[in-house]
Amino acid sequence: MYETLFKHRAVLARYREGPYAGAREQFVESCTQQGYSRRMQVKIAWILMTVAPALDLSKGALTTLDVQRAIECRMHILRQPAGVMDAISSRALFTRFVEAWLRSIGLLAEAAVSRRFVSEINSFTTHLRDERGLSPVTISTRSERLAWFFDSIRTIDSLAGITIGDVDAFVSKMHDQGWSRASLCQLTSSLRSFFKFAAARGWCSGNLAAAITSPRVYAREGIPQGPTWRDVQRLLDETLDDSPAGIRDHAILLLLALYGLRRGEVAMLHLDDLDWHNEIIWIRRTKQRRTQRYPLLPKVGNAILRYLQDVRPRCACRELFLALSAPNRALSPDSITAIVHNRMNLLGISSHARGAHSLRHACAQHLLGADFTLKQIGDHLGHRSVNSTMAYTKVDIGALRRVAELDLARLL
Repeated sequence: MYETLFKHRAVLARYREGPYAGAREQFVESCTQQGYSRRMQVKIAWILMTVAPALDLSKGALTTLDVQRAIECRMHILRQPAGVMDAISSRALFTRFVEAWLRSIGLLAEAAVSRRFVSEINSFTTHLRDERGLSPVTISTRSERLAWFFDSIRTIDSLAGITIGDVDAFVSKMHDQGWSRASLCQLTSSLRSFFKFAAARGWCSGNLAAAITSPRVYAREGIPQGPTWRDVQRLLDETLDDSPAGIRDHAILLLLALYGLRRGEVAMLHLDDLDWHNEIIWIRRTKQRRTQRYPLLPKVGNAILRYLQDVRPRCACRELFLALSAPNRALSPDSITAIVHNRMNLLGISSHARGAHSLRHACAQHLLGADFTLKQIGDHLGHRSVNSTMAYTKVDIGALRRVAELDLARLL
């Protein structure tokens, strides 16, 4: 591997004479398969060669503290003032690749993550999956909320010691952080469901679940927030450029805006979900746990094809959208939200909601304004019930104005 990076014999010999040369060279070779550039591979090889003499692998797995001490042996880092950004970024880069190398050879002692009531949460998630048949997204969301709650009561060691005051304090804290009443209602519902499950197994009193109350939420009280369709068109038009990020982001924005997909559904797209011969795209609906077929619009197909040909790295990942920087990895749903948020901010688009889901709302409002029926809109968005689509009737300003303009006297 080193022969492809270093041409001078003296330099090549220096890299192969240092400690743990074989393990270091093998790690650099694995970085090639992860999509790192040649320049970055040279930097990684230099980092490992520099730090390796200060590491003692004979004593077994090393801790993060051991790694930091080895990095501090770099004299040019020690000379830098503590507040200099170059020193801080250098330490982060050194730490990242030294720990990755030690992890690849099984010699990094990972710090254990302290989680509260892990076995109880696992039993609850098994119950939700096997007995109640809930979707993986719902199960993951409930588990995350429970973990947040248990992290807030570090002084309590058993479920039996939890009181309604602890629950109320946590809900109040979430309210102070800006959670809406609908979100708080879902939070308290998750807590109530768990403590009912716990009481049935004798882990706590059954009175706790009964005492958890939810804020009152009225049917369809919230108004879907999203940009106007004119802003969406401007977003699509001005995002497209010849940069790798622009080509990739344009394809993602088209899927969110024209198909009304959720961010997780875009992140879960695989190369096999594109049927180029029949011009079809298959979407995994996470909430309905089914796959839905859509015609592949020419505009969307051309954007995806350009991304595949010019931007997407050739690698073993089957996910459609990947990060632009190595290592090769699929975009997370949070990354897709960040893409939409940053693009809208750059264009100065004024909207209360500027995440990926706001484009789904904009798509629904656009279809409603084009006189599509609620059934058609619901099918397009993948709604299970027409009640989910009914929320968009409250923002059809044109229809409300036509009702207001009716001459009711003529109907009497």
